[in-house]
Amino acid sequence: MKHKRLLTFIAPALLLGGCGTANRGLESVHQPVVERNDYAFDVAMSGDGLAPGEAQRLGGWLTSLRVGYGDRIAVEDGSGGDDNGVRRSVAAQAARFGLLVSDEVPVTVAALTPGTARVIVSRMSASVPGCPDHSRVSGNDFNGNTWSNYGCATNSNLAAMVARPEDLVRGQPGSGTADVQASFKAIDTLRKAPPTGSAGLKTESSKGGN
Repeated sequence: MKHKRLLTFIAPALLLGGCGTANRGLESVHQPVVERNDYAFDVAMSGDGLAPGEAQRLGGWLTSLRVGYGDRIAVEDGSGGDDNGVRRSVAAQAARFGLLVSDEVPVTVAALTPGTARVIVSRMSASVPGCPDHSRVSGNDFNGNTWSNYGCATNSNLAAMVARPEDLVRGQPGSGTADVQASFKAIDTLRKAPPTGSAGLKTESSKGGN
């Protein structure tokens, strides 16, 4: 009878141990996911620039979106030229928020109405779906799984702190040029620094100053 009672209590524990998120590797299954949203705003054109009052409307729209570092602003006007009044007007509004107009124009669903230009703000965000994850109870795991919440804190903080979420996908290519003199300063300072402990040990006394 004792053995039967023992099995009665162990069976539910084994069933609970097999539930929850499986993660048998050293890398967490909870990884940041980058999402991208494009916001479009059509403005009326007049000649080679924006119609009167459109610049103010555009500025108010950008303010409502709270654009900032990490956002990209592009212009689609159908003129085929980069140096035009529409682009300069949009660039002036973007400069108020410390941004530049990008040369890469995202593809939008709606067709562009003749006589109008489209300003597109692309914004990316990073998050870790499914975190926190407490689906697996702590205890003995005979399948070699880590805790279900493993990696949630580190990757969630990384997703929250990264300035440009797209860097989590492909990173930055870096500059093709380098200042050799700037690099040499750090190496030269390290080489000329005296080794630790070269001046001997400092003598300390436990006696008072009297």
